[in-house]
Amino acid sequence: MNSTYLDPILGWYEANARDLPWRADDATPWGVLVSEIMLQQTPVARVLPVWQTWMRRWPTPPDLAAEPSGEAVRAWGRLGYPRRALRLHESARAITERHGGAVPSAHEDLLALPGIGSYTAAAVASFAFRQRHAVLDTNVRRVLARLLGGVEYPPKSQTRAEVRLAESLLPLDPPTAARWAVAVMELGALVCTARTPRCADCPVIASCAWQRAGRPAYEGPPRRGQTYAGTDRQCRGRLLAVLRDAEGPVEKPALDVVWSDAVQRERALDALVADGLVDPLQDGRYALPM
Repeated sequence: MNSTYLDPILGWYEANARDLPWRADDATPWGVLVSEIMLQQTPVARVLPVWQTWMRRWPTPPDLAAEPSGEAVRAWGRLGYPRRALRLHESARAITERHGGAVPSAHEDLLALPGIGSYTAAAVASFAFRQRHAVLDTNVRRVLARLLGGVEYPPKSQTRAEVRLAESLLPLDPPTAARWAVAVMELGALVCTARTPRCADCPVIASCAWQRAGRPAYEGPPRRGQTYAGTDRQCRGRLLAVLRDAEGPVEKPALDVVWSDAVQRERALDALVADGLVDPLQDGRYALPM
C-alpha cells in the first residue's frame, strides 16, 4: 500500500471521524450488521435514532428472531425501503438457527445470510471483525474515481476494475486494512462529497488526479436524482404508515383515505402484499406480517 494515500487518510480519519455508536469499541457485530443494512441509501442522521431504538429492543439476533417479522417492519419506521427490515429479520433467524445466535465472522458465512450482498458481507467482516476486504460503497467509489481515476464520478454500476483497484490499495495488515476501509468511506461522506466537495480540507489533495487535471466536469450519462413525490414508493409508504401506527389489523377504508388515486393505491397495496410487507386477512382487513 502506497503511504502517499494511507498515512494522510488514516491521520485525517483519526482527527475527524464521526462518533457513531456502531464504531464504538463496545459495538457488537450485530450492531454493525444492523447499521450497514439501515445505512443503505439512507443518511446517518435518519438512521441513528432508529438504530438506537432497534438495538435497545433487539440487542442480539435471537431477540429479533423471536418476534414476528411485522414488528421489524413497524420498528423500521420511515427509513424507507422497508424490505430491508424483512431481510434483517430473516438474517436474525438464520443467525440464530445456523450460528447459535452469534453473527458469523467468516466472509462466506456472512454472504450466505438472507439479503446480505457482497458489499454488506465485506463491510461487516471488515468493521466488526477487523478483516482485510475491499469495501466499496458509493462514497469509496467516488473517492477512488477522483483520487486515482481523475474523473468526477465513478461508473453507474460497479466494475471489476474498481474492485481490483480497491483490493490493490488494501494494507496487508488486516486491522489496518479495516481502518483504511472506514477511513476512505468517511472521507467520501464528509469531504469528497458528490455535489460540493470540500477539496481544501482533503488530506490527499496534492495527490488527487482529478484535482491535478483541473477538476474536469462529469461527461457520462445524466445523473438524475430519484423522485419521490407522487410515486408508487410514496404511496406504499403512506399505506405502511397506517399499519405501523395501528395496534392491530385495519379496515380497507383506513388505507383508502391516505391516497386519492385508486388505481395507483391498489397497485401499491398489491406490491406490498407480494413483497411480504402486508398480510391480507380473510375478513378483508390488512395487517403487518406475523
